[in-house]
Amino acid sequence: MTRKIQSLGIALLGVLTIPSCASTGKGKAEAKDAGTRLPIKSVQHGEASWYSIKTNGGTHTASGRRLCNQAPTAAHKTLPMGTKVRVINQINGKSEIVTITDRGPYTRGRIIDLTIGSAERLGFARRGVAPVKVEVLGHIKADG
Repeated sequence: MTRKIQSLGIALLGVLTIPSCASTGKGKAEAKDAGTRLPIKSVQHGEASWYSIKTNGGTHTASGRRLCNQAPTAAHKTLPMGTKVRVINQINGKSEIVTITDRGPYTRGRIIDLTIGSAERLGFARRGVAPVKVEVLGHIKADG
């Protein structure tokens, strides 16, 4: 009986923790962007790494947004906060659109730090780093 209670407690804790990473509806818009072709403003090539709440030392980002390990967000040294970029893993071709919400990386030779969730989806979390292509995306202007 004690094991069942422990398992139930752990499951309940997991369910209660997940909403803290939930977005405010922006995640759905970002998912829609993944299937569309936004204009590419510029391209950068270099090495990507990942970071998490644990390695960041907390949940605060330079933009003021809360850091969530599974969110499609990233840190970049110079791009404006809120910029959307498509990150393409040059080894396996996987890509994801992320939003710049933080500053970094601070290690020489790296051009972008992704959340660990994005690194897992791009297939390089275990390796730690990967060669990437970063496409800075623009907005589609409405006619008129």
